[in-house]
Amino acid sequence: MAEISTIARPYAVAAFNLGKEQNALAKWSEMLGFAAAVANDAQMQAFIQDPKVISSELQNTFLQVCGDQLNEHGQNLIKVLVEYNRMDILPAITSAFEELKAQDEGVLDAQIIAAAKPSAAEVKDLVKRLEVKFGKKIEAKVSVDSELIGGIKIIVGDTVIDASVKGQLQSLAYTLSA
Repeated sequence: MAEISTIARPYAVAAFNLGKEQNALAKWSEMLGFAAAVANDAQMQAFIQDPKVISSELQNTFLQVCGDQLNEHGQNLIKVLVEYNRMDILPAITSAFEELKAQDEGVLDAQIIAAAKPSAAEVKDLVKRLEVKFGKKIEAKVSVDSELIGGIKIIVGDTVIDASVKGQLQSLAYTLSA
């Protein structure tokens, strides 16, 4: 079976293109986020996965729960997903849409993992350096991992910058074993 992200991408691209055309990317972001939250609800998950529930019942129930949070186009997306039994990929569609939106806006997500909690000034300085390096606005999420021993690890898209003591030790161990 194809990967969920492969199946979700065309739906996300279609929603993105429609949102871009209508200058309504923010509205689509809200709609998809809300619909994904509804789909992730435990009771709704059980309802979606229940083989006894017919598609028209699922469609009507889901759209009633969403209420006026979805415009006509958002409702049409839900109808298509129900028709093709794809409601389970709604969170992946939302994620792919947000990636497309961020790329369009020139924003990259960065994950900063530090051995000790960095100060706000350190994070701000690091974000400025990353923006210069990548040429885009950076939205950083900071977390602490004491297993790094010391230093910092930065993940931006497919790029990993590992300046942690743990990473350096692993690199040294690899070099010595070769």
